[in-house]
Amino acid sequence: MIATAQSSFSLENAVEILQRYRRDRRKLLDFMLAGSLIKKVIMPPGAVTLDDNSVGTADEFFLATNPESSGSPPKRAPPPIPILTSSSSAIATNPEWYDDLRETAFEILLACAGASGGLIVPSKEKKKEKSRSRLIKKLGRKSESVSQSQSSSGLVALLEMMRGQMEISEAMDIRTRQGLLNALAGKSGKRMDSLLVPLELLCCVSRTEFSDKKAYLRWQKRQLNMLAEGLINNPVVGFGESGRKATDLKSLLQRIEESESLPSSAGEVQRAECLKSLREVAISLAERPARGDLTGEVCHWADGYHMNVRLYEKLLLCVFDILNEGKLTEEVEEILELLKSTWRVLGITETLHYTCYAWVLFRQHVITSERGLLRHAIQQLKKIPLKEQRGPQERIHLKTLQCRVENEEISFLESFLSPIRSWADKQLGDYHLHFAEGSLVMEDTVTVAMITWRLLLEESDRAMYSNSSDREQIESYISSSIKNTFTRVSLAIDRSDRINEYPLALLAEETKKLMKKDSTIFMPILSQRHPQAIAFSASLVHKLYGNKLKPFLDGTEHLTEDVVSVFPVADSLEQYLLELMTSVCGEDTNGPYFRKLIPYELESLSGTLVLRWINSQLGRILSWVERAFKQEHWDPISPQQRHGSSIVEVFRIVEEDDLVPPVPVLTRYKKEAAIKVFVKKELFESKVPDERRSISIDVPATAVLCVQLNTLHYAVSQLSKLEDSIWERWIAKRPREKIVIRKSMVEKSMTFNQKESFEGSRKDINAALDCICEFTGTKIIFCDLREPFIENLYKPSVSQSRLEALIESLDTELGQLCSVIMEPLRDRIVTSLLQASLDGLLRVLLDGGPLRVFHPSESKLLEEDVEVLKEFFISGGDGLPRGVVENQIARVRLVVKLHGYETRELIDDLRSRSSLEMQQGGRGKLGADTQTLVRVLCHRNDSEASQFLKKQYKIPKSHA
Repeated sequence: MIATAQSSFSLENAVEILQRYRRDRRKLLDFMLAGSLIKKVIMPPGAVTLDDNSVGTADEFFLATNPESSGSPPKRAPPPIPILTSSSSAIATNPEWYDDLRETAFEILLACAGASGGLIVPSKEKKKEKSRSRLIKKLGRKSESVSQSQSSSGLVALLEMMRGQMEISEAMDIRTRQGLLNALAGKSGKRMDSLLVPLELLCCVSRTEFSDKKAYLRWQKRQLNMLAEGLINNPVVGFGESGRKATDLKSLLQRIEESESLPSSAGEVQRAECLKSLREVAISLAERPARGDLTGEVCHWADGYHMNVRLYEKLLLCVFDILNEGKLTEEVEEILELLKSTWRVLGITETLHYTCYAWVLFRQHVITSERGLLRHAIQQLKKIPLKEQRGPQERIHLKTLQCRVENEEISFLESFLSPIRSWADKQLGDYHLHFAEGSLVMEDTVTVAMITWRLLLEESDRAMYSNSSDREQIESYISSSIKNTFTRVSLAIDRSDRINEYPLALLAEETKKLMKKDSTIFMPILSQRHPQAIAFSASLVHKLYGNKLKPFLDGTEHLTEDVVSVFPVADSLEQYLLELMTSVCGEDTNGPYFRKLIPYELESLSGTLVLRWINSQLGRILSWVERAFKQEHWDPISPQQRHGSSIVEVFRIVEEDDLVPPVPVLTRYKKEAAIKVFVKKELFESKVPDERRSISIDVPATAVLCVQLNTLHYAVSQLSKLEDSIWERWIAKRPREKIVIRKSMVEKSMTFNQKESFEGSRKDINAALDCICEFTGTKIIFCDLREPFIENLYKPSVSQSRLEALIESLDTELGQLCSVIMEPLRDRIVTSLLQASLDGLLRVLLDGGPLRVFHPSESKLLEEDVEVLKEFFISGGDGLPRGVVENQIARVRLVVKLHGYETRELIDDLRSRSSLEMQQGGRGKLGADTQTLVRVLCHRNDSEASQFLKKQYKIPKSHA
């Protein structure tokens, strides 16, 4: 009857926990004893030294050996140990065999070391000093009592170190060494490793060497069990005709145990007789030839499968540092070299060694999570010889090593490699969970999975190890992990309390994050063995989210809030997945992953929904227009006004809100005007036609206008970015196949459409900028500075009211503008202020009204004022460019120049023109049009100009 895998797994887990607790207990005891923390130790009855207390026996101490009574066990659970045992073997059913195997393994090690002449029996005092000094060295302490001469070296030191690693007491070590040396005495030509060690120790170690009877009985029981395990339960060769000897051996072992319950004399006699008979039977069984050796050449008592690998495993555990189980000890190479001496006794071959060593390293990595151990395990797995690399005798031998798992026969390599493979599959089957940050451990785990898979494929021809490729294995890991993670994300969103967000939109966002992490952290590792791993992962995620999205799309009929929320993120996810697939598959849409892809078709569906929405909105707009149409009164007000009253009201409001006052009516010079100017000044000013307008106009502040300008400038500056963004998104939202097929058409259409998308908006905003700039300059000159500029400049004469007096006010307004306006608009707004200033100055020079008169002699003063205004706006190079100012001011220079001509010159220039030239607005030799010359003459205070204007143009006299 063969033990099942589940029972063996639970048993071995319990053994590993027991092992850890005992090691922790021993470390604590060694530390307390070495650090002089305990002043006095009271021994139990019958014990002389601490070693007599059998510290390896669990039921004699109240230290941490029972997880239920000593608190929670370690959170890290060890992996299952390979199934290598049968139910007829006590090794498989009794956890106490852990200590028995460990102690027997050390006895075998001593016997093999003795075969090379390296076995001595030191005194207890020396061994205690060596042990204490070694522990102090491990703990990093100094001891003055340990001198350099006392330090051991070579094989003796290595055995001493391994004794500590295997937790063997000093008393047991001395008893074993002495017993082996006594057994070899008188046997010339006999090697110590060819002895039947348990039998020889039973014969050579007396009861008096133990502190109490209980310790001796336990030791004797272990030796008898080992004889039964090695010669009966796990024999290297079958019994055949010697089956009777196996029965005799069992009987003798039982009688030796029974002798302990007899009176002293009778017990001794029976024990001696049984040992003598046992030697005859056991030696004949142990020296049966196996694996091509001669009879008596090798003692086959510990090289039967499964016992030999169990013993060798206990020896391999010595490679780990006892104070740091995640590290290999410094003497690892020497330990492995020494362990080779046990291969002959244990029947270990190179394949068995590398397999067992890889398993031990791997198991320790799982316990400690040290990556270095996993790297070492990979190295050992790579060293396992393939079938063709093994010798014929080793191939035959390995073929005979079979065990049963769930009623199925498996080989030695399968029993070790299958658990490693299962662990790697479990880790990689949910790598998003186990390798959250994508460490190098994942890369090593992939390597372990691939190596073990290839070894298992070669080892077995069974269907469970199908000949799948690395690509298929990687795809299975990706599929499993993506599905597990997607399920967790979906459940988390369903359980979340984010009420204002739609689950499908959240799922799309989280899925995109999942893919970004997958493509940047995990795929570089998996792509080493599957170049198109990213494409497979992206296509799988596309399918998983599509399954969630399809019911929602099927039920969508109108453009609702959830549609507006879900569609953009779902489309963004789809485009991102397509980009990932294209990055590894290229533009070829006929690949296997593209063919399996079912597009979401969000573009066509959203187009339908948007058209429905637009139609509904158009219907509402038409209803609004119809309602406004019905509310309008369409009856004619008078024969002259035969249009709707609302349009009259609109333009009346526009007319009333005009900022620039109307031009005064042209009048010619009246002789009495100069006399009455001071008398009737207030009366005249009270009759200014635009006084009422200036009171009723509500003009925005300069800062408000600047903010509006800044807002428009920001809008126009963002249009190009918006165009680029819309174009990029539009191109990105095209189905991938259309992009590939119509690539050339897209490139051609880009030059036309991309720059013209918002051309109308750009023109309107720039026109609005020009209007507001113009309005701002006009507002400052004709509203804020109306009184000092428009109304009082050059009144009553040029010399008495110069332009220089306005520069300070202009500077204040200009400073306010520049403090608010954005830098790119500064020249633009200042230019508008310059233009408005020049418009105001021309208004004063040409339409200044009857109270302004200009003499030719005052033209130089006017020229000086124009220069002052010019230099103000140039501002020493910090203002507007000189060329811009010069161009703007040229029109004012012409008018100033005209004011410098004599009246006769102006009249002659007017008379020299034909009526046709005057109607067409042509210019004379003075460079001015007729209207300008007439306005200049209207501001002359001489009779000749007045008579000419009266006779030629019928201009009335001034009423001033």
